[in-house]
Amino acid sequence: MSATTLLLQLIVILGTARVCGWVLRHLGQPGVVGEMAAGLMLGPAVMGALCPSLHGQIFAKESLGGLSALATVGLVLFMFVVGLELRASQGVKAQLQSVGWVGVASVIAPLGLGLAIAPALHPSLAPAGVGFWPFALFIAAALSITAFPVMARILKDRGLTRTPFGQLSLGAAAVVDVFAWVLLAFVVALAGAGEGYLGLLRTGGGAVALFAFLFLGLKPAYAWLLRTRAPDGEPSTTVLASLMIGLLVSALLTEWLHLHAVFGAFLFGACLPRDDRLLRSLQERIEPLSIVLLMPLFFALAGLGTTASAFSGAGIGALLLIVAVASIGKLAGGAIGARLAGYGWRDSLATGALMNARGLMELIVIKIGLDVGLIGPELFTMLLVMALATTAMTGPLINLVMGRKARAAEAARVES
Repeated sequence: MSATTLLLQLIVILGTARVCGWVLRHLGQPGVVGEMAAGLMLGPAVMGALCPSLHGQIFAKESLGGLSALATVGLVLFMFVVGLELRASQGVKAQLQSVGWVGVASVIAPLGLGLAIAPALHPSLAPAGVGFWPFALFIAAALSITAFPVMARILKDRGLTRTPFGQLSLGAAAVVDVFAWVLLAFVVALAGAGEGYLGLLRTGGGAVALFAFLFLGLKPAYAWLLRTRAPDGEPSTTVLASLMIGLLVSALLTEWLHLHAVFGAFLFGACLPRDDRLLRSLQERIEPLSIVLLMPLFFALAGLGTTASAFSGAGIGALLLIVAVASIGKLAGGAIGARLAGYGWRDSLATGALMNARGLMELIVIKIGLDVGLIGPELFTMLLVMALATTAMTGPLINLVMGRKARAAEAARVES
C-alpha cells in the first residue's frame, strides 16, 4: 500500500467522521454516534452501493493493512484510558448496594434474552464451524454491554452527572462492563483456543498469570515510579514513555494468549494507581490523538466489515429482533434494578435508558467477535446497527422520562 493511498483514506475517513459528528451533535446526539454512523456510511451498504467504483479504489481490501494497524493503536490507547477512568470512578463505592442491584439486573435481563434468541440466530447467522455455545455466549455478552464513556459524555453534555440516577448509572455501568468483558474474554478464549479444552485452560491460566503480573508486579512498580518521578500527577516524557511501554507489553501479552490487545490495555490502565491528576494529564495527552485521529479509523474499518444483505429479506426480521431484545433487556433490567434499590419510577426509567447506551464499547466487542470468527459480516452489521440505535435513543428517552427536569439541567449547563 502506498503512502498516497493511506493519506487519501485518512482524509476521507476523518472528513466524513467530522461532518457526521457535527450533524448528529446538532440533532442532540453525542458526536460519537455521528462518527459511528460515518463508519457505516463508508462501508459497502452505503458508499459501496452508491459509488462502487470509487469505493473499490479508495478502500481496496489489499490497502487496509495500514488502517488496521493505526486503528489497533487507537483502540489500545482508548481502552487504556477507559481502564484509568474505571479506577477513578467513585460511583461504585458511594452507592454500593444500589449499584449492585442495577448492575445485576442490567446483566441478567439482556444475558437471558440473548441466550433465548441465540437458537433462532445460530442456524443462519453463525459462521461455519462455530458451535452453539460460543455463539450464544457471545450474543449474550454483546447484548450485556453498556458504554461507560458514552454514558458519561451524555450525562456531562446534559448537566445530569450529579443527579441521583446519573451517579447510579455510572457506577452500575462500571460493574456491568467488568462482568461483560470477563465473559467476552472467556468466550474469545473458548473460540480461539485451537487445542480444545487444553488450549482453553492454557489461555485461561495465562490470563490469570497476566492478571497477577499486572496487579502484583507492575502496579507497585509503577506506583513507585509515579510517586517518585511524577508526584504532581504530571509525568515527564521519560515516565510517559515508560507507561506506553508497559501498555504495549500488556496488549502484546494478551494477543499472544489468543485474547485481544484491548484486554491487556484495559487491565494495564486499571492497575495503575488511582490519581485524578494523573488521569487528567494522560487524558489531555492521549485522548486528542486516539479519539480525534485514530478512533474514526476504527469506525471506518467496522463499517467496511458490514454487508448490505443484513437489510434485505429475512435479515430485516433478525435485525428488528436484535434491536428489540437489546433495548428491552437494558431498559427493563436497569429500571427494575433501580426500583429494587428504592428509587422512584422516573429515576428508575432514566437509569434504564442510560444503561441502554452501548456506543463505542459495543463496536469494540462485535469487532472482536468478527476478528476471531465468532460472527460473520451479516450479524456484525445487525449488531452495529443495534449499537447505533440504542445509543441514539438514549437522549430522547431521558427527555421523555425526565421532562422539564432534564431540559432545565441542560439549559443551566449551557448558560453556565
